[in-house]
Amino acid sequence: MISDELLKYFPNLTAHQVQQFNRLQELYTFWNNQINVISRKDIDFLGERHVLHSLGIAKIVSFLPGETVLDVGTGGGFPGIPLAILFPETQFHLVDSIGKKIKVVQEVSKALGLKNVKATHQRAEQIDEKFDFIVSRAVTQLKDFYPWIRGKFSKTSKNTLSNGILYLKGGDLSQEITESGLKVTQYYLKDYFDEEFFETKQVIYIKG
Repeated sequence: MISDELLKYFPNLTAHQVQQFNRLQELYTFWNNQINVISRKDIDFLGERHVLHSLGIAKIVSFLPGETVLDVGTGGGFPGIPLAILFPETQFHLVDSIGKKIKVVQEVSKALGLKNVKATHQRAEQIDEKFDFIVSRAVTQLKDFYPWIRGKFSKTSKNTLSNGILYLKGGDLSQEITESGLKVTQYYLKDYFDEEFFETKQVIYIKG
């Protein structure tokens, strides 16, 4: 049960959220057989490597009701769908340049009854809206990623963390950060999660 892994770190999940998280294994196993959005070796570790990893962002900031979040290059819906389950009053817009992946996101969202998720087949550069936060998971190098989303942040910050990017990355990022020329804050997920998988995983925060 995916919820068993999550409740250790997110003990305040409602019964409805537990039910939604537990459905993810069945839904992604089904859709992965039609459209490959998660590597075959990872599907058995969906709870840890995809769901809990996505929720690493929630250890850095709690999204507020009414805030808006853009998930760039969401693939099959990560980190957007787990975050949308956890923060049902926050609006999430999930985008990907590959249409069949967005179809999976739409079908999973519909099956879970997520009313706070919009999923569109678009590149980040095509989005005209402004957001409180932009999230993503290892889509590309920071120096390439930042120009896609520059200028897409709301001017007013309401949260404890100023509006900005929350980017899930792994490994030694010192050269990548230097090359980007960006001022970043690194949060190490091993400080929040015990599993070995998170040893080198980080959330990179860049103020918008």
